[in-house]
Amino acid sequence: MSAQPHPLQRQRIATLQRYEILDTPREQDFDEIVELASKICETPISVINMIDEHRQWFKAEVGLGTRETPLPTSICSHVILESDYVEIPDTLQDPRTADNELCLAPEGGLRFYAGYLLKPKNGLPLGTLCVLDHKPRRLTEFQKEALGILARRVMRELDLKLALREHEILRNEMDHRVKNSLQTVASYVRVYTNQFKKGEMDAATVLNSVASKIEAVSALHGALHKSADGQVVPLDGYLEDLVEYLRDSLPERVSIELRTAKAEVKSEVAGAVGIIVSEFVANSVKHGFPGHREGHVTIEAQGSGDDLVIRCADNGIGENADQSSQKEVAGRKPRNTGLGTRIVESAASRIGATIVRSSSSEGYTLELAIPAHARTH
Repeated sequence: MSAQPHPLQRQRIATLQRYEILDTPREQDFDEIVELASKICETPISVINMIDEHRQWFKAEVGLGTRETPLPTSICSHVILESDYVEIPDTLQDPRTADNELCLAPEGGLRFYAGYLLKPKNGLPLGTLCVLDHKPRRLTEFQKEALGILARRVMRELDLKLALREHEILRNEMDHRVKNSLQTVASYVRVYTNQFKKGEMDAATVLNSVASKIEAVSALHGALHKSADGQVVPLDGYLEDLVEYLRDSLPERVSIELRTAKAEVKSEVAGAVGIIVSEFVANSVKHGFPGHREGHVTIEAQGSGDDLVIRCADNGIGENADQSSQKEVAGRKPRNTGLGTRIVESAASRIGATIVRSSSSEGYTLELAIPAHARTH
């Protein structure tokens, strides 16, 4: 029989897509793992598979000679609904697989299955590392333990690839932010220079003003580069410092307000929140308040059931602007596209958080929901 979709199928598929592993070429590291699993477990078939929405795709395999199969014939689509390890000694005696055409084949039918889930930190399974045989049997305790170790090795390889990709994206974004910040400081220097030439400011005031902007930019980037050392930090204090740095670097026509309750989170969570909040504020200035348009940004942190919700909102031009704002909207790219969005999505995925965006003629809103288990454990 065909397996039912996972209870959290939408979130599970989104997690799988974040790893960007589907339809990638074969890689030696993964090929060696399935070869070793097959030898240790003494099975002719071993695969690393990903359960996509409508298919089962193999990152690596021995004994099958194909890269994907239809979901209705997938044994692993049943397994991802169950415990970390599943063993089916005889597939024809198990209701999940007794009518599976791959198991019923008179020659070369799949009669034995054993597999471990491939689970990232959010607990939503991507697929399995499994071994199969053409005859009923059982794995020894040593074989089970070895297969589990290899499955964890697969997950570490996948996590490493994801981390390296996200690190590169974040590094590029930080470089981009530094460039923008330096351009902002340069614009302030030009303004202050003009005021000095007009006699509206003395040299000391000009230098002090420029220095304060440089210090604000430096402090902001220092906050965003907080290391993920696992220590618990007060989010309210972190956000207060962050918003103060942002406030000092904003143009005078844009104001920012913070409303926050006391909450403690791991430093890696605080760092991700800082990236998302600063990206939202930067986009509000760029897209919500173009030209000389004045505006207001609100950052709010509050508890909501088991989740901590960070709500960022502005009263700028939304994606569904009214007719009076059409000239300001013309030629603007939507806010939820480009590198900035990838940065936000990447930061959220690293801490297991979800994002909901909304836009109207009254402004733009982003809500970040951080599960309780991701905050301090």
